[in-house]
Amino acid sequence: MGDRVRSISIEDLPSHLILEILTSSRLSAVDLVCLELTSRTFGGSHGLYPHKFRSLVDFAAFQLCMSSSIYAQMPWNARGELFGRCDGNWKRVLRFLQSVEHSTEMVETSAGNMQITTGRYHTLLIKKASVYSCGSSLCGVLGHGPETTQCVAFTQIDFPSLAQVVQVSASQNHAAFVMQSGEVFTCGDNSSSCCGHGDTTRPIFRPRLVESLKRVPCKQVAAGLNFTVFLTRKGQVYTCGANTHGQLGHSDNQDRPTPKMIEVLEGVGTVVQIAAGPGYVLAVTENGAVYSFGSGSNFCLGHGEQHDEFQPREMQTFQRKGIHVVRVSAGDEHAVALDSSGLVYTWGKGYCGALGHGDEIDKTTPELLIGLKNDLAVQVCARKRKTFVLVDDGSVYGFGWMGFGSLGFPDQGVSDKVTKPRVLECLRPHRVSQVSTGLYHTVIVTNRGQIFGFGDNERAQLGHDTLRGCLEPTEIFIQGRGDDTHLVSESR
Repeated sequence: MGDRVRSISIEDLPSHLILEILTSSRLSAVDLVCLELTSRTFGGSHGLYPHKFRSLVDFAAFQLCMSSSIYAQMPWNARGELFGRCDGNWKRVLRFLQSVEHSTEMVETSAGNMQITTGRYHTLLIKKASVYSCGSSLCGVLGHGPETTQCVAFTQIDFPSLAQVVQVSASQNHAAFVMQSGEVFTCGDNSSSCCGHGDTTRPIFRPRLVESLKRVPCKQVAAGLNFTVFLTRKGQVYTCGANTHGQLGHSDNQDRPTPKMIEVLEGVGTVVQIAAGPGYVLAVTENGAVYSFGSGSNFCLGHGEQHDEFQPREMQTFQRKGIHVVRVSAGDEHAVALDSSGLVYTWGKGYCGALGHGDEIDKTTPELLIGLKNDLAVQVCARKRKTFVLVDDGSVYGFGWMGFGSLGFPDQGVSDKVTKPRVLECLRPHRVSQVSTGLYHTVIVTNRGQIFGFGDNERAQLGHDTLRGCLEPTEIFIQGRGDDTHLVSESR
């Protein structure tokens, strides 16, 4: 009986089954390229629309694009523009869509799923659902308890045994974490109620469940200066904390001790991404519209004026020009948007060239970044007077203020200005998957799971104990749980 068993190779399977395998196994665009290059089975057309698709893999890439939540909401003209900018290559279209989807959450690397986020003087990292933090633990923002004031290396944060963290956001003095279950934990300074807990008398030194959202599964959090924004799986937005400038979006300036849903956004469509600046919020809907509210200083709201907005207001520049926005980033004094064709727009305060237009002129409404018009951007990242743009080949552009080396150009002085997009040549040997920048430091993750940091390290925010600063990317390593010498207690 056993002699009759014959092993079957994938080449023996009918084309429709091979296609089913390719489209149902959550392969990345890079995986598809590798398959196409290594087997004639995947590289052949098999009679599947031979005039439209180059190969079975190309057809599979098309099918995966069609199932993308981003692509499904794009209008036909936007789809055509993206296809043209990808040189008619469906695998490149898929790579763009997958990169954008991961830009505000976990990215897939050969070392496992990861996400990096930088606060003012600290950094948090998710690696394989565990969370690590380093830097200054002011008010308990690192989540290691009241006895820890600093972590000089990445140190794992304790969560409940079954909790798997899938997204994290950090601000100056507090942090928020989304679990795979949809539950949200917060820690840090809660004097403004930004952590969403009723007790405002003392900091939250270890991550604590936000009880009021226990039955409201979330998929993203965004930490502002003294408030927090929560995006649910249903596309609803909740906010809590200080509300001086209307940054909570409830049509008033009343603080909220626990998360409350923004009802105005309920009527405009499903929200797919949120970003929080120091005192303002940007929200992207599935139809590509951008709503802003909160502090209007520095023209960050993009309405052409500096008035505070106490409830979400659509940015008319994108609507009027038919621009379908997929992601936004809210900096301290300026903002950046990425559209569905991989084009980048900036607005706000132009000081130090942070807008990338070759000058320091403020832009009161979003303006296309001409210097990157020939590149296909997949992630945008803005913070204090600087901007980073990740493009689909893994290269990173930076512009704005060097800020103690946090812009990543070793040939520039620590206070120089770079007013136009410039490639970080020092990162050329690596394919970057994600970038995050804090006040004076920047950290990136590569497709191989390597972590590099540059800029100020005075408070160990780069996870190095011996360096005070890095003018060029320096690799950061994660220490095991057994070594606790990197924790600095109050007694020291």
